[in-house]
Amino acid sequence: MSKALALIVDDEADIRALLEITLSRMGLRTAAAGSLREARALLAEHSFDLCFTDMRLPDGNGIELVTLIQKKHAGLPVAVITAYGSAQAAVESLKAGAFDFVSKPIDLGQLRKLVDTALKLRASPDADDGGLLGRTPAIEALRALIERLARSQAPVHITGESGTGKELVARLIHSRSPRADAPFVPVNCGAIPAELMESEFFGHLKGSFTGASRDKAGLFQAAEGGTLFLDEVGDLPLHMQVKLLRALQERAVRPVGGETEVTVNVRVISATHKDLAALTAAGSFRQDLYYRLNVIEVRTPSLRDRQDDIPLLAEAILARLARDNGLDPPPQLDGAALARLCDYPFPGNVRELENVLERAVTLSDGQRISVADLRLRCDLPAAPAAAAVPSTAAPAGGSAGSDLEGQMEELERRAIIEALEKARYNKTRAAALLGMTFRSLRYRIKKLNIE
Repeated sequence: MSKALALIVDDEADIRALLEITLSRMGLRTAAAGSLREARALLAEHSFDLCFTDMRLPDGNGIELVTLIQKKHAGLPVAVITAYGSAQAAVESLKAGAFDFVSKPIDLGQLRKLVDTALKLRASPDADDGGLLGRTPAIEALRALIERLARSQAPVHITGESGTGKELVARLIHSRSPRADAPFVPVNCGAIPAELMESEFFGHLKGSFTGASRDKAGLFQAAEGGTLFLDEVGDLPLHMQVKLLRALQERAVRPVGGETEVTVNVRVISATHKDLAALTAAGSFRQDLYYRLNVIEVRTPSLRDRQDDIPLLAEAILARLARDNGLDPPPQLDGAALARLCDYPFPGNVRELENVLERAVTLSDGQRISVADLRLRCDLPAAPAAAAVPSTAAPAGGSAGSDLEGQMEELERRAIIEALEKARYNKTRAAALLGMTFRSLRYRIKKLNIE
């Protein structure tokens, strides 16, 4: 591969010289311009691999150049040079399509990391569906957006209902990006105790608090060079929101008990099923952090908005369940069951579809899945009190979602153990007592981890 060629656009000769020297030491060729007009001329003459532009130019600004490159030189990563502490300018440049930004005075360590990341775009991996199945317009648009975002370093905020695949989208953005070889670190912000948050995010030094028996790296350090995925970011307490904002602005963290900050090279992707704008208006989420995280918003469509994808999703889920549990051939939905799934609103989205099909595989004869095997939420209250498989009958007053799933699994576990004990652990006889096939019983014993 030939040496990469970088375009440097800045009206300050010393900044141009600094960048040219630094980039040449990294093995890059450079061309420099002092104005927007000179930059346009160079772009017309050469094919560049990377561009740096100052925000303020004598005949325009860096945003204009970013917009021009987006239109006429798609795929060319542009990094905007902003004044120190100018967070709003950085956000504006990222929204316009800039790959990243550099603050003055320029930190050469951060600059080298940025260049390395940008040049990896020249050898980005070929795309596949990555598990994002579907052919509806909503999913095709989401795939196209993921590909564009993978070429940027802009913070992304993913919104959508529970069960729509927000983490899957975050993983795809990471895996398509030049950060793909570095870690993807997911964290549920609502699952960390408030008193441990600062240590978990930024790390701590030995002796910094009671129980700190050794130095520990935080989540930011663990994601170095890669992506930190902050799921349910709306659950962060206000004191951590302040510290997270500083880490994002300064690209550095200070471990608990430390006196100096540690520079980090991490892309942050956040997600929540809550309305962050409403939380901001209510004062429970900082407005400045909201704007910093929500540079680009991605909304994952609900299953109701892509019902034509249900047959494809169901087929893929059943094939996976069969692989995981040694079922050959995979069970198939009969026509009535498939039609019922396509008419159901799925308040739990794709996650609920997976749970419904997993349960249906257990209740079916192992070959065909009928409407009765689906046991959809709205059908449960109408189920007979003395069903053929009493272990799967949910109480009419049971709660929805994960509580209902947990209740049903516990009932099934008890019924299977009881049947096994009656049959003296003869699985064939136990299956007959439960009114299911041996194959279905074996699958459920494995799923529920019954020994």
